[in-house]
Amino acid sequence: MEFERATLNKAELRASLKKARRRPHGNVNKGKLVLSPEVFTTAGYETNITISSFSILDCTGSIHVGPWCMIGARSRIYTHDHCHHGRQPLLALNEKYGVIWQDKYIGSDVWIHENAIVLYQASILPDGFVLGAASVLTKNPGPYEIWAGLPARKVADRKDLSPTEIKAYFGQPGFSLKEYLHLDTLKDTKF
Repeated sequence: MEFERATLNKAELRASLKKARRRPHGNVNKGKLVLSPEVFTTAGYETNITISSFSILDCTGSIHVGPWCMIGARSRIYTHDHCHHGRQPLLALNEKYGVIWQDKYIGSDVWIHENAIVLYQASILPDGFVLGAASVLTKNPGPYEIWAGLPARKVADRKDLSPTEIKAYFGQPGFSLKEYLHLDTLKDTKF
């Protein structure tokens, strides 16, 4: 069985970024979207990333993206925040002082699933991090951690799998997931 490539070619990436990149507070700061040079150096690939054109990349601050990343549809990455303190009207504070902003660093092999939100407070998404669908990330995770929920919290660590484990996981012919997981006591369960 052959699968379609999940990464974007350069033209697709350019078109996607044209729709996804935004500067909602360009009067305060005009950040950049910086793609690692390694995004363009994998043999056989024009790029090794996917960024959905339906995502929102807030470039009030700069966003640095590493290789092999996936940013899913309707996900949002924010580099700014508003003042939520005091008893003055918050909109008036925003109009007078603007917003706070910071740069965001996304490592390699980071997956941000569909409808996930990365708030201003999370400034470093390290290598191998995964954010579950519809989650809201409010703080920095660790490398190769999987986070999910509202607010997102760590739910697992990514672990290495052997070739046999990978084939069993995907249910390749000749491998019984039920036997691999030692589930022979579950007689009524169909796999």
